[in-house]
Amino acid sequence: MNAPHVAGLAGDPMQAGEPAPHAGDVAGRAWDPAQYLKFADHRLRPALDLVGRIPLAEPQRIYDLGCGSGNVTRMLAERWSGAAVTGVDNSPQMLERARATPSRVCWQHGDLADWQPDAVPALLYSNAVIQWLPDHGELIPRLWSLLPSGGCLAVQAPLSWDLPSHRLIRETLAAGGADGTPFGSAELRQAVGRRWLHEPGFYYDLLAAESAHLDVWTTEYQQGLRGADAVLEWVTGTTLRPILRALQGGERDAYLATLRRGLSRAYPMRADGITLYPFRRLFFVAVRR
Repeated sequence: MNAPHVAGLAGDPMQAGEPAPHAGDVAGRAWDPAQYLKFADHRLRPALDLVGRIPLAEPQRIYDLGCGSGNVTRMLAERWSGAAVTGVDNSPQMLERARATPSRVCWQHGDLADWQPDAVPALLYSNAVIQWLPDHGELIPRLWSLLPSGGCLAVQAPLSWDLPSHRLIRETLAAGGADGTPFGSAELRQAVGRRWLHEPGFYYDLLAAESAHLDVWTTEYQQGLRGADAVLEWVTGTTLRPILRALQGGERDAYLATLRRGLSRAYPMRADGITLYPFRRLFFVAVRR
């Protein structure tokens, strides 16, 4: 099917004929599972909300694309006990963590950018992954095309671009140094400055023509985070990955110190020790006609 043309998104520094680098490329494949799982309960909730809206009774083959440490993948295997379940991830650290817990899941190293299933899927499930990949006008139709009639694509991703935390991440990188100087390279600032997700209608338009069932929605979670510098700890496990990989030594320390101060002002800890961190997420579940 034909994807709608998108010339660029607000806040996206793409230029005609010269796409900007993407944060996922700069971040690399190394993940810190322990850092990511510091707020495992909050990260799990949208994943389960997505599972709850999948309208399949007995899918025979399930792929969890970007399975991470495998927490949700194992839940998929428990919910659909008759299905063959494969967890796919491009991070060796995450797959090592996933394999450490015994289960009947098959773990597979793969990159979603060019991944192909080894059997016909009934369900392609992807939780908090597509934001690391560019060109959704090509990515989503390609995944959709892998499904047979009756197959389901279920996706969740963070709509966090406009959050105060993420604006501070970009603004601090662009002008948070001494006398308003930038941190890092121009390529890093371009990559971090590239808007990684479209609004819900974009995904609806990609899938509607060939869907027997299509459900697109957003949810804002009022996350109550515990601990000092809670929002900084949250973004360290995800959004800051390309920045922390690129910056070194004193420059990295100075960036984090400036960002810490900004985040503490934007998200003050409350009297009970909780930091409220509103966080918006996009969901879509489509069944192929």
